[in-house]
Amino acid sequence: MEYRNLGPSGLRVSVIGLGTNRFGSKLDQAGVNEVIAAAQDHGINFLDSANIYTDGRSEETLGVALKGRWNRFVLATKFYFETGEGIMERGASRYNIFNAVEDSLRRLQHDHIDLYYLHRWDETTPIEETLRALDDLVRMGKVRYIGASAFASWQLAHANLLAEVRGWTPFIALQSHYHMLERGVETEVLPYCRAHGTGFVPYFPLAGGFLSGKYQRGQAAPAGSRGESSTYVQQYMTDENYDRIEKLDAWAKARGRGLNELAQAWLLARPEVRSVITGATRLDQLLANVKAADWKLSESEMAEVNALLDNAPRGLVE
Repeated sequence: MEYRNLGPSGLRVSVIGLGTNRFGSKLDQAGVNEVIAAAQDHGINFLDSANIYTDGRSEETLGVALKGRWNRFVLATKFYFETGEGIMERGASRYNIFNAVEDSLRRLQHDHIDLYYLHRWDETTPIEETLRALDDLVRMGKVRYIGASAFASWQLAHANLLAEVRGWTPFIALQSHYHMLERGVETEVLPYCRAHGTGFVPYFPLAGGFLSGKYQRGQAAPAGSRGESSTYVQQYMTDENYDRIEKLDAWAKARGRGLNELAQAWLLARPEVRSVITGATRLDQLLANVKAADWKLSESEMAEVNALLDNAPRGLVE
């Protein structure tokens, strides 16, 4: 397994991270224990959760599974979205941040969070209040590093410039939506991350499974798969995208690889990408993700793949 520094920090994370948004629902505690043990055995040290995942059960099951293993993992979790009916039980106010971190620590049965993400930009709270509260948590030792999720480039630039001027803790990482069929971040967000050293962490790298190779043109989605009911996955089921994945699948198979490996290797070939967050509820899924870590695409191979995709954002010169 390869490890990369996450942004301008000494925090080293595996290039394949483990998403846990189904822990506590599709995967029970015994299953979570098994997947976490396998992740450790295969060198995955980066875990991604959020306080809203499965109504907090993701954090709870991780707290149990990580007993005796905390020093082998880097745990990221998030706050912002509502967790109750109270008007203050959401957002990035000092009020909610301090309550949310205590709730997450209680569920995790731990004394600190390695990486604490602001899940979304909060239009109702001054960013100064948010950054000062997060800086206080870092100084208190309850949080080690902070990150942002789904920020526009101007939001990240504004926040980190303010943190620099005030002497507060900056966001070292940005997590955002990015995969072969969603490339909008290439126009402004990735250039910002490259220029400032911010670690970029893509989520939904397989487009909810559409880039896994399990979906075939003209055939019903496999029983129990996300594509059966998820409008997120179904939006990609167009003839144009099937043309793309059929070409990409053939290209990968000609090299003894799978489409899912190619989708992740393509992301990891970007210098801004520090780790790719992929979910796994079965050991075979975890192992398939791990295999992608050792595929290093050359510049010429990236050019070939991008030509097959033929979907660079408008105005972007590859």
